[in-house]
Amino acid sequence: MTARLTLSFDNGPDPDVTPFVLRELAARGLSATFFPVGDQLRKPGGRELLAEVAAAGHVIGNHSMTHTVPLGESPGWETVGREIADMQDLLGDLAGDEKLFRPFGGGGRLGPHLFSPEAVQYLVAERYTVALWNSVPRDWEDPDGWSERARRDVQRRPWTLLVLHDIVKEAMEHLPAFLDGVLADGVEITAELPPECVPVCRGEVTGDLGPLVAGG
Repeated sequence: MTARLTLSFDNGPDPDVTPFVLRELAARGLSATFFPVGDQLRKPGGRELLAEVAAAGHVIGNHSMTHTVPLGESPGWETVGREIADMQDLLGDLAGDEKLFRPFGGGGRLGPHLFSPEAVQYLVAERYTVALWNSVPRDWEDPDGWSERARRDVQRRPWTLLVLHDIVKEAMEHLPAFLDGVLADGVEITAELPPECVPVCRGEVTGDLGPLVAGG
């Protein structure tokens, strides 16, 4: 069976890094999902840059307004409104037809810190799709070594949802070699999301949320 890889880029957009990522993806005819942060989007030129991401055919999701506190560690409706709803409003028509949300994991961790009960209730009621991950090679910590770890992840599982960050220039300088390497390995790079990483799909709970919700 051919291994599959879904590319995602978090925490942008960045005027120095995001255009480079877009060029490298375009050169190979690849699509990805970008999860911007509101504080980045509100910087001068941020919305125009994200519009370039959308115009290139990539999917844009919601990665919270401030990216500071996991939802499960800050329960209550005020946090939900500020981090999810306000960010979705900020994205506006750049978000496309499907409301896609990725929680702040605090270093790529999966666990009950990801969601509060209120956040889950809101995401279901508003028919969001939740995109998690199964590979976080920590490119922000190890700009030179992340690509080898990511390639090993792709080789050892049937479908990888990879989290990279279009904000660390030194890390993304290794993106072309990584992409060429996995393509040479025969990996199929797809814009689709692996079902195991989507516990909520258009408001329908499709996975086990218990381990991901505070008090669950």
